[in-house]
Amino acid sequence: MPGFPLKCCINPSILSADFANLESELALISNADAVHVDVMDNHFVPNLTIGLPVVERLQKVSPVPLDAHLMISNADRWAPQYADAGLNSVTFHVEASDAPIKLARELRARGTRAGMALRPATAVEPYLDMLPELDMLLIMTVEPGFGGQAFLDVMLPKIRRARAAVEGSGVDVAIQVDGGITEETITRAAEAGANVFVAGSAVYGRPSPAEAIESLRANGQRALTRP
Repeated sequence: MPGFPLKCCINPSILSADFANLESELALISNADAVHVDVMDNHFVPNLTIGLPVVERLQKVSPVPLDAHLMISNADRWAPQYADAGLNSVTFHVEASDAPIKLARELRARGTRAGMALRPATAVEPYLDMLPELDMLLIMTVEPGFGGQAFLDVMLPKIRRARAAVEGSGVDVAIQVDGGITEETITRAAEAGANVFVAGSAVYGRPSPAEAIESLRANGQRALTRP
């Protein structure tokens, strides 16, 4: 458990929303902390979703900040363009970047929060010295590419190690988890030290997405503040 208070943030993923009505789907989650926008290119991951023109339009109509998760190749080239669109947060995969420190600094220089994501098999330890360059570290709790997958409990020790490193570094870096988050798994992830949670079907699969967000947030906050 973290040694200091953390705020539980819920970032619903529009991967589970109705792509034909994204503006109205965003209105259903106006009580979220941010909206998680999955950008996939069918190269880095075996799926294809949306690209920069759609994200630029979403930025104009979203009632909450946008948090882009770039599951794309050649992140060094493309990620800065998402920052230029005015997004609150842009997260790139370290596996898709040749110069992650340079890229994180460029994102911040363009006015966005810099996030870095790790696939399940990517160790966190080689990148802990980068923490001062980041605003958020995303630990994937499923293999990236598709929604609706089951939470990988084997990632919990990785989350704990990341939280311990963040606390030891003295820098303010959020730890986000993405994949298989439900009202039950959010508790385990929060107890391990995550404080930002991406949820797709657990929000958009419920009759009231707004109520689902509040329920997830309450569960996560309880776990974060538990002695």
